[in-house]
Amino acid sequence: MHNDRESKFRVLMVCLGNICRSPSAHHVMEHLIEQRGLSDLIEVDSAGTYGGHAGDLPDHRMRRAARKRGYELTHRARRVTGSDFADFDLIVGMDGGNVSDLRMMAATPEEVAKIDMMGRYIRRFPHYDYVPDPYYEGAEGFELVLDLLEDACDNLLDHIVEKLPKQ
Repeated sequence: MHNDRESKFRVLMVCLGNICRSPSAHHVMEHLIEQRGLSDLIEVDSAGTYGGHAGDLPDHRMRRAARKRGYELTHRARRVTGSDFADFDLIVGMDGGNVSDLRMMAATPEEVAKIDMMGRYIRRFPHYDYVPDPYYEGAEGFELVLDLLEDACDNLLDHIVEKLPKQ
């Protein structure tokens, strides 16, 4: 069900603090949407289940790794709100903890049905069924997150396009 003010399919990427994984997923997905010419049909945002970083830019290490791949992470962290469940068509958690937190926040079975996990869309890295938090890792952790997200977002976008009304 779309908002009256929006006819776009809206996707919310969610991690814990909204400073590493979900803003990266947000920007990778936005890039793919633009590349495929789908900006009029699909919109992306990101948020965290924890509000302690609200207003902050993404982690500087994540921004540096993303910049090397051509992504400029400018999103300001925010916490998931109850209205996000009404405003978004799909809410994608980066790991099982995020999905569990989202399910607890959802007020209705319809809201729970909007929740999905990014790991379901990872194809090139079969030993990963979630996107790990790189916050306490070295630089390779941030590179891994981007590798996983580039793969998963591409597959997720295919999944979303299949659900869109045929033009």
